Amino acid sequence: MEAMITAKPTLWAEVNAQGDLVIPHDIVEQFGLVPGARVRLESDTNHVRLHRPVTQLNKIYVEPTIYCNLDCRTCIRNVWDEKLGLMTEATFDRILQGLRLVEPRPTVFFGGLGEPLFHKRTIEWIAQVKATGARAELITNATLLDEDRARQIIAAGLDLLWVSIDGATPESYADVRLGAQLPRVIENMQRLRRLRRGSHFPKPAIGVAFVAMKRNIADLPAVIQIAKRLGARHFKVSNVLPYTDELRDEMLYHKVLSDLTYLPSPRIPTISLPKMEFNDQTIGPLFKALSSGFNVNFAGNNLGGANDVCNFIESGSISIGWDGSVAPCLPMLHTHTHHLKERQHLVKRHILGNIAERDLLDLWLDPEYVQYRERVHSFAFAPCTFCGGCELLDANEEDCLGNTFPACGGCLWAQGVIQCP
Repeated sequence: MEAMITAKPTLWAEVNAQGDLVIPHDIVEQFGLVPGARVRLESDTNHVRLHRPVTQLNKIYVEPTIYCNLDCRTCIRNVWDEKLGLMTEATFDRILQGLRLVEPRPTVFFGGLGEPLFHKRTIEWIAQVKATGARAELITNATLLDEDRARQIIAAGLDLLWVSIDGATPESYADVRLGAQLPRVIENMQRLRRLRRGSHFPKPAIGVAFVAMKRNIADLPAVIQIAKRLGARHFKVSNVLPYTDELRDEMLYHKVLSDLTYLPSPRIPTISLPKMEFNDQTIGPLFKALSSGFNVNFAGNNLGGANDVCNFIESGSISIGWDGSVAPCLPMLHTHTHHLKERQHLVKRHILGNIAERDLLDLWLDPEYVQYRERVHSFAFAPCTFCGGCELLDANEEDCLGNTFPACGGCLWAQGVIQCP
């Protein structure tokens, strides 16, 4: 219990005699606050928030393959016609070469739009990443996580393994992930848990990802209990991205995008709610309070805090596809369409270059790309997810405020609707 309630150490910055703000050395190193770094400031009533510099590379999404062993209702493959492939050893070597030149080392996340364990070299690549001193994470459907792979993953030193579980019963799980069996997935994860070395924080830590839809939202409490039994330290819920007409009918956020509850504005009155028990007596009144037409602060946090925030850019990440293509984020790694409001929204891929042809840091620090990240930080894009009423929403090419490709006003990730680990 003591470990759970131990307070974080208090850190102080100090204004020196010249009027400069001196930040603790540990924070300077952690966030890459080198001379010349530009740091966005965000002020509120009682604090000033410093964002990560746009020049710090903190996370690399690596897509080993876009092949997968399952056929899921929620998959982007239902609406695209892209070439499938596996990352080559030469391409990954280029990533590894670049990784060794970045200080502090960024996290390497093996994921993308395929099943990473479908690639026979992924576990070996995890070990190579760990040998550089970097943190390594992976997301999997866990159907291929047999005992041999589990032992290899543990030996490789993986820090965090995310598993996708979208149903709490064999029937509801298979209804989403066609061709998969929930008992097998749970058995594979339980075996991984048993094989880990005993400690207070065994590796890999386990995270569970759940994609919420009308057809499975009732399973959410039971999936959380499954996560607890697996010893999960992280649980992330995302809405579904509706690639198809069928998935549009499964959305749980038709009204959320224009709901004043999630829209902080000086023109909208605000209601502040304290910590309170959720039970049969409070749930009804609280629901009405949340739906009252006020912007809501709950337990000190504004429910609109996720608006106009690109977590890919804020976290200092870059995405590298199986063919070496480099994009600012996972959504723009592959061209695809999805429903947004009452329209089909085309997301065109935005490729900065190829890791086989340009060094990682050369790509990351390209002046045009740095400028783009600064633009996304300020998020001066049209409010397409709130409005959604014109033909400019048909693609991410331009918006009504004069922004040109890529115009990110229609991005559901940047509104806190879709979440990636």
